[in-house]
Amino acid sequence: MIGCSHHDAAVEFREKIAFTSDQVGAALADFHDRFPSCELVLISTCNRIELYTTSGDNQALDRDAVAGFLADQRSLTTDEVIDQMIYRAGVEAVEHLFTVAASLDSMVVGEAQILAQVKQAYDLACTSGSAGPLTHNVFQAANRAAKRVQQETSIHRRRVSVPSVAVGEVIPEVFDSLSKKRVVICGAGEMGEETLRYLIQAGAKDIHLLNRSFERAVALAETFDVTPVPWTELLDEVVAADVLIGATAATEPIIDQATFLPLHAKRKNRVLLILDLAVPRDFEASIGDLSSVYLYGIDDLKAACERNRRERQKEWPKAKQVIAEETERFISAIHHRGAGPVIQRLRTQATDLKQDELMRLKNKLGLGESDAATVKEIEKSFDRLINKLLHPPLTSIKDDAAEGHRRGLVEAVRHLFNLGDE
Repeated sequence: MIGCSHHDAAVEFREKIAFTSDQVGAALADFHDRFPSCELVLISTCNRIELYTTSGDNQALDRDAVAGFLADQRSLTTDEVIDQMIYRAGVEAVEHLFTVAASLDSMVVGEAQILAQVKQAYDLACTSGSAGPLTHNVFQAANRAAKRVQQETSIHRRRVSVPSVAVGEVIPEVFDSLSKKRVVICGAGEMGEETLRYLIQAGAKDIHLLNRSFERAVALAETFDVTPVPWTELLDEVVAADVLIGATAATEPIIDQATFLPLHAKRKNRVLLILDLAVPRDFEASIGDLSSVYLYGIDDLKAACERNRRERQKEWPKAKQVIAEETERFISAIHHRGAGPVIQRLRTQATDLKQDELMRLKNKLGLGESDAATVKEIEKSFDRLINKLLHPPLTSIKDDAAEGHRRGLVEAVRHLFNLGDE
């Protein structure tokens, strides 16, 4: 793996190295042309760009080769890529991928989006033909590791951003579902945009977006397929809302209690949930004292975020243990898979020799069909002899495979018994 993320590279460099969806497809095709026996999966998000590669049988693929390929793709020098991107190989690369997929390396630890992005990158590599046997295995194992972290820890259930807590924890306390609720968002900045993402994930269908700059509201509404509303219609939207969210940069409340009272009367005691995510606050705090109104301010939500962050920290060792276990499991399977063909060829060679010797002995002793019992006993003796002879080397090969082939016994057996390279 060669790549960079928010941990180790400035946003200016990540912008230079990032790929759009169309560019990823073209890069995968170019890589396949340049390294036809190698494999590549390319992950490119706003926070990370990572290339996971494997070497072909007859084609060396080291850090410099991948860095050179990436540099050519983004019109950079190879030195720029090497200087500003991290490099992982073997077990470390596998463990890194598992950690990324499980959202333990994300800017917001536990966010669910990264696993979907990893899957999307893998699917695109499969479609383009740049994935192969090893990337199939490692990305499927990464998905399994991420699922285990989700199921066996509460990291993903502990939200730590204000919008995620507001939508994921506060709204369900008031409404069972958002599918038939009118959600009104005031503000189309970063907080409003992040809140929109969580609302759509939560199933909200009827979302109205207001902003003092109507052009900004229209642009963001088109991105998320929601309804832009002119700021002048704010009061009417308050009357119609089931969930009212404040995310503006206003220096004074956009709705004070005096303004809200006649709107409250028009609502006729319909429940209204107000999520005030703005600093300074968008809604006067006393509005929350009125009947059928539930108002949560930024301090309430930040306190919940901090509680969840502390709970996540408690779960961190458990999540890392899952990653360590899944990494060891994958590497062990790869090593055993590498020893499997040699073991099979050794057994086949021994069986072929046994059959030849058995036939020679039958002919020499003149054994026919009437001597089937005798032939069976001889064959059993041959089988016992082969098993006893092969048991020590096969056990050693399996032990060596479990340790990562450190003693090189697979290659030694391959040459000693002339088993070939296939």
